[in-house]
Amino acid sequence: MVFVRAQKSKAYFKRFQVKFKRRREGKTDYRARIRLINQDKNKYNTPKYRFVVRFTNKDIVAQIVSARIVGDVVLAAAYAHELPRYGLEVGLTNYAAAYCTGLLLARRVLKMLEMDDQYEGNVEATGEDFSVEPAESRRPFRAFLDVGLIRTTTGNRVFGALKGALDGGLDIPHSEKRFAGFSKDSKQLDAEVHRKYIYSGHVASYMRSLAEDEPEKYQSHFSEYIKRGVEADDVEEMYKKVHAAIRADPSAKKSEKGPPKEHKRYNLKKLTYEERKAKLIERLNALNSAAGGDEDDEDDD
Repeated sequence: MVFVRAQKSKAYFKRFQVKFKRRREGKTDYRARIRLINQDKNKYNTPKYRFVVRFTNKDIVAQIVSARIVGDVVLAAAYAHELPRYGLEVGLTNYAAAYCTGLLLARRVLKMLEMDDQYEGNVEATGEDFSVEPAESRRPFRAFLDVGLIRTTTGNRVFGALKGALDGGLDIPHSEKRFAGFSKDSKQLDAEVHRKYIYSGHVASYMRSLAEDEPEKYQSHFSEYIKRGVEADDVEEMYKKVHAAIRADPSAKKSEKGPPKEHKRYNLKKLTYEERKAKLIERLNALNSAAGGDEDDEDDD
């Protein structure tokens, strides 16, 4: 049998439908998204909130988002670059920083909704799994974890942010299987290991081992810690103070930006209709006055 090459006909290309833009860019998993934003019809226009966590090279973004036809609407947001205000100036992208960012967002959104007194959450992080209990007056604020495109491996930083939000008082459906310290063999969460990650104990132990074995590497890897006088023994106490500071005042602070610089303009500014009209009247008046002066000179001659 002769091999025949399959040709894509004109009909194929006429009917070809491109995928959504964010799918083409590899930014959105629409299969996961549609399951997160679908709302029951008997709930009408009630928003379905998502606890969105995203990581960049230097920052952590946590948001409470609801979907509408016109686009997603952000109810509240918290960022890791806000943590220096609470006393955490180094290690802004690790598991412990993710916990702080989740805690900050939880306390901020509950304060916004005037529910922070009813739902204080887990005040002291022990590493054990925690779920908020409904109060008598208002139900807890519920959101669903949106991890985006990351691989949900055990101990991933996104679950650090989830743990922070849970301890902050949010109601997020979850399982303890993905927290740092969960053993696949025993099928149980080791609370001590998880607590160690929440207070950045894994970083502190690495600092100690590196300082003993490779002092030069320690000087380069932890230069910011050294510059600010943060030692391995001070890390846990530092995070305890950060958690307390977040609970004391989780409100967002507006950035203080100076006035924008005035750039040199190389072309003329576009005039409005009223300005053009006034300019034309001024020119006509000038021409009329000049013409009237010439007539007076001729009469004198």
